[in-house]
Amino acid sequence: MAAAVGNGHACCKKGPGYATPLEAMSGPREALLYVTCVYTGTGIEKPDYLATVDVDPSSPNYSKVIHRLHVPYLGDELHHSGWNSCSSCHGDPSAERRFLVLPSLVSGRIYAIDTKTDPRAPSLHKVVEPSDIAEKTGLAFPHTSHCLASGELLISCLGDKEGNAKGAGFLLLDSDFSVKGRWERPGNSPSFGYDFWYQPRHKTMISSSWGAPAAFTKGFNLEHVSNGLYGRHLYVYSWPGGELKQTLDLGSTGLLPLEIRFLHDPSKATGFVGCALTSNMVRFFKNDEDSWSHEVAISVKPLKVQNWILPEMPGLITDFLLSLDDRFLYLSNWLHGDVRQYNIEDPKNPVLVGQVWVGGQIQKGSKVLAEGEDGQTWQFDVPVVKGNRLRGGPQMIQLSLDGKRLYVTNSLFSTWDNQFYPELLEKGSHMLQIDVDTEKGGLAINPNFFVDFATGPDGPSLAHEMRYPGGDCTSDIWI
Repeated sequence: MAAAVGNGHACCKKGPGYATPLEAMSGPREALLYVTCVYTGTGIEKPDYLATVDVDPSSPNYSKVIHRLHVPYLGDELHHSGWNSCSSCHGDPSAERRFLVLPSLVSGRIYAIDTKTDPRAPSLHKVVEPSDIAEKTGLAFPHTSHCLASGELLISCLGDKEGNAKGAGFLLLDSDFSVKGRWERPGNSPSFGYDFWYQPRHKTMISSSWGAPAAFTKGFNLEHVSNGLYGRHLYVYSWPGGELKQTLDLGSTGLLPLEIRFLHDPSKATGFVGCALTSNMVRFFKNDEDSWSHEVAISVKPLKVQNWILPEMPGLITDFLLSLDDRFLYLSNWLHGDVRQYNIEDPKNPVLVGQVWVGGQIQKGSKVLAEGEDGQTWQFDVPVVKGNRLRGGPQMIQLSLDGKRLYVTNSLFSTWDNQFYPELLEKGSHMLQIDVDTEKGGLAINPNFFVDFATGPDGPSLAHEMRYPGGDCTSDIWI
C-alpha cells in the first residue's frame, strides 16, 4: 500500500514560509544563495559540494563563494534540491525550514543539510543511503524534492538501480529523513520520471518525464528518442491519494518535458511545462469535467546553423519559472544562449517582453554560425561581465522573491556539459544576475555580479540549482 500523506490546512498560526504568494513577494531581500556544485564526471576526483554565495550588495564578499560544504562521497552528481518545510507548512508552528535536501542524481544518495545552525556555513545532518532506498522501494536516480504539509518529503525518482525508466516512481521520506515507501499506489507508477508539482485545492499532482537513466547518463543520442528511451508525457495523479488518473501525450511538439510548474495561486488549475528538445512551453489546464488538457503556449523556433552536429539547432528549454504574482514566465534556452521573459497575465497568450543573451553555441567567437533565410550568417553578441567571456549557455534560473533579480547558472548535467560545452569542464561554471523590469518587462545583465566556479581550491566545478534560505519561487507551494 502507498503511504498516506497529510494534506494540512493553513491557519492563523505561523509556520515556515508565507501565508500567500503575494505576501512572499514582500519578504526580505536574499543575502545568501546555496548552489549545488559538481565534480562528478569532470575528471576531478573530488566530492561534490554545496556552495554558499554572498549576494548582499553591501557586503565586501558580494558575488563570492564564502563557504563550501563537501559531501563525504565521490560520484554523487548533486543536482536539484528542496526544503524540508516550505509555505505548505505555514499553518504548522512546529515546522521549521531548516534542512536543505540534496538528492544525488547518479549515486542515489540523499543528503539533509542543516542551514539553521550557521546559515553561512551549512553542515551535514544526515545521509539517506541508496541501498536503503532501493531495498524498500526499488527506486533510484532521485531528482526533485518537495516538502509536504504533513512534514513528509516527496522525491521523484527516474528509474531503478539498473537505470531502467520503468522503475520510475515517487519516494516518500518522513520528517526525520527515514524511508517510508513509495507514494504512488501499486501499479500507478509513471513510465518516465523527472519533475513534479502538486496543487491540493484541485486534488492533483502532475509529473513530467525526462528519459531512462541508462540513456541520458551516457550523453544525448538522438536515436534514443526514436527508440523510446525519452519521454513526452505528463502524468496526472490524484492528490494526496497517489492514483494515476490520466496520462497526457504531448506528442511530437512535447519531447522531453522537464521542469513543471503550476501557477503559484493555489486556486488556479493551470500551469506550464518546458519541453526541451522541441523547445515549446506547453500549458496544461483543467477541464470542466475534471480531466486535463494541454496546448502549446510558447514556441522557440530552431535556428538553421552551420558547423554544428545537426543542420538545425533547438533552443533547448532546460529551465523556467514563474514570478510569485504569476505575471511573468522566465525561461532559459541552453543551446541558443538567451533568457526570456514573458508576460502571462493571460496564460493562454504569453507575450515576450524581455530577452538577453548570456552565452550559447552561437555567440560571437564560436565556430557555429546561424544562417538566415537569405543565406547570410550571423552570431549573437554576448557581453563580457567583469572581464569574463561568458561560457556555456543559461541553464538553471532562480528569481528573487520581489521578482526583480534573476540568477542564472550554466551547467545542465556533467555528461551533457561535456558533450555540448566541454569548455565548462575545463574552466568551470559561472553565475550571473539579471536585473528585471517588473513594470513594462525587460532584462539586463548586472555588470557588477559574476561568481566564477573556476577558482575553487580543488579546481573548476559545475554549478547547478540555487536556493535561498528563506524560500524561493520554485520550491514553495501554497495550499
